[in-house]
Amino acid sequence: MSEPVAAKPPLTAGLRDAFVAFRAIVGKVPLSLVQLAMRISIGFVFFNSGLLKLRSFEFAVKLFQDEYRLPLLDPVLAAQLAMTVEIVLPLFLFVGLATRLATLPLLGMVAVIEIFVYPQAWVEHLLWASTLVVLLTRGPGVFSIDHLVDRHLKRTSGK
Repeated sequence: MSEPVAAKPPLTAGLRDAFVAFRAIVGKVPLSLVQLAMRISIGFVFFNSGLLKLRSFEFAVKLFQDEYRLPLLDPVLAAQLAMTVEIVLPLFLFVGLATRLATLPLLGMVAVIEIFVYPQAWVEHLLWASTLVVLLTRGPGVFSIDHLVDRHLKRTSGK
């Protein structure tokens, strides 16, 4: 008599094992690295926009007058506010200082842009808002001044 031949595992088992192995590898990426990348990337979206307004402020005012047309805000004031927020708050994101607070005005800007200016660009705005919401709800991660401040406060309060 011949010995029974072992059945070969189905192809799906091999794919499942490969997926499980892949998931285990990518699951080891520290969330803080992802948070750092999010802070830098969304920060540069706004920072570059603010620098553009700074370099050509007259053009920025013209955009607020003719294209953006925000209700209740003078175009010059709106351009100044947008430029200031877009230059200052990304600096906070870059170093991870007051990160959760810095996300709030930026989320407000995303909402204003989506509602009043470019509603057809909702996919891009959803991406920006999602990144900011992750930073708002999960914080900046360990590669941040916020983390150092938090560690110091816990150490000095005895907790």
